[in-house]
Parts: sequence; structure tokens; C-alpha cells
Amino acid sequence: MPIKIPDQLPAREVLTREGVSIMDEETALRQDIRPLQIGLLNLMPNKIRTETQFARLIGATPLQVELTLVRIGNHKARNTPEEHLISFYQTWEEVAARKFDGFIVTGAPVELLPFEDVTYWDELARIFDWTTSNVHSSFFICWGAMAAAWHFHRIPKHKLEKKAFGVFRHQNNAPASPYLAGFSDDFSIPVSRWTEVRASDIPTGVGLELLMESDVTGPCLLTEKTGNRLYMFNHIEYDSTSLKEEYDRDVAAGVPVEVPHAYFPEDDPSRPPLNRWRSHAHLLFGNWINQVYQTTPYRLEKIGTSLQLALS
Repeated sequence: MPIKIPDQLPAREVLTREGVSIMDEETALRQDIRPLQIGLLNLMPNKIRTETQFARLIGATPLQVELTLVRIGNHKARNTPEEHLISFYQTWEEVAARKFDGFIVTGAPVELLPFEDVTYWDELARIFDWTTSNVHSSFFICWGAMAAAWHFHRIPKHKLEKKAFGVFRHQNNAPASPYLAGFSDDFSIPVSRWTEVRASDIPTGVGLELLMESDVTGPCLLTEKTGNRLYMFNHIEYDSTSLKEEYDRDVAAGVPVEVPHAYFPEDDPSRPPLNRWRSHAHLLFGNWINQVYQTTPYRLEKIGTSLQLALS
């Protein structure tokens, strides 16, 4: 089944060119099926680019999904036109009464700040708490994962001496996990961050399981049975050129950054980069969507109730 997104959303044209199946409102209404309700809290500066990346992965699954774009209410975006936000996004306050089968929180370019110094931290903390009662499964990405890990478990982030930047090999620690069904023993994932979480800081006895990690860049994917949460500390959703654009931007700004590791052929930035993570990105999101579908209540209003929690 295809993904349902607004007709005029810029991502629609991109996804159509790529062959991702998209459904319009009229067709969706004709089908006697409840689509999965997935929310995307987009904290990235280039919201159009980020919403396209996630819609691509969600739309490749065989289930019908309705994507709701959400933004922080008290934060003004500097890199996305206001008319785009007004046309396609709802503030969290506007969706707070709703229930979602799945909810994604993206990364944000604020990782060097203490969490509580981020201007929208108070609202984000309320959103994290809200997911425990209004969301069946939460998927936190990069800084969003670090922020959620700090909020729920006080797992600290540590500043790196140099940016972890490039495409790094990761190990499959839990082949039996439904989230890693079909995964290779090792695989490549893009990394772009100035901070890290450490395996030694992950508390035991609270239901956290480390599914993916790298010998070089550390923990990558944590899961937690409580709230069916996933914490992805890297950018498996990135486009082929995302790291190149970050590298070019940093070089132009005079930021001390090395050529992304194992990204350009022969480490030559003049050559087109190779995407070696696309298939595993689709596999991870497909597995997540399948798990959500298999375990979420048919009636949305049952999400977060004592009955649903007892069955999970």
C-alpha cells in the first residue's frame, strides 16, 4: 500500500519520480482499511529535505500509511518558508489530542548545547512524555535519540575531539530482533555528529537492548520495550549526497572537518559518493512499520490505555 501525503507537498514530486507509490485522498477513502497513523516531528533546519527522506522510507513499505508533519510550536524555522509550514505542518499542540501508531523525532543541529539550554527543550520534554500515552511506537533519530535517551534514562552525551563523519561499518548484535530481520552481519551507516553516547553509560535492568554498534563510532541503535521505543544515533535516513552537502558547507564556513570516512571513492571529494546504506535503511523502516502494524490496537483510541499496555 502507498503512503498518503498532501497533494502539494514538495516531497510528492520527488517520490513519484523515484517510483514510490503515493495515494490521494479520494483513493484512500475508497479503501476499507485503517491506515497506520505516523507522525513526524521535524526538528531539522531543511524541513523539506528531511520530510522527503522519511516519506521515502515509510512509503516503501507494503502497508497504507498516513503521514502527519509536526513542528515545535514556539520555535521559528530559519531555513523553511513560513508558507510551507503553514500549509503542511501542525504544531504539537494541534495534534496533542490525537493518538499515533508511530511517531518519529528527527535530529537537530543543537548537539553541542546542554539539553536544557535548547530553546524548545521544555516543549520537547512534554512531547517525550506525551508519547508514553499517545504513541504506540516511537522512533528517535540522531540528536532526537540522544535527547530522548537523556530524558527517559539520563544517558549523557559526550563531546568528541573531532566530528564523527562518514560511512562506518556497524555490527548486528541481535540477529533475532524483529527490527533487524534480514540484516547482514555487518553493514554501513552514515554518521554525522560532534557528540556520542557510550555503551558504558547505558543502564542495565531497564529493558534497553543495544542492537547495532560500531567499533569506531559506538552505539547506533537501542530498543526499549517500554513504549516500543527505538533510539537511532546516526543518520540511516540520509540521501546519497547529504554528507557531501554537509562537508561542502563546513569547508565553506571554515569548520575544521575531515573528508567523510569511506564515503567518496578513493576519498576524492570531486567524485560522486556511493550509497552503501540505502537497502538497510529501507529494511529497518520496513521492519519497524511491520512491527507497529502487528502490535498496535486496531482502534486508535486504545493506544496508551491500560488494556493496550497489558497486551504489549
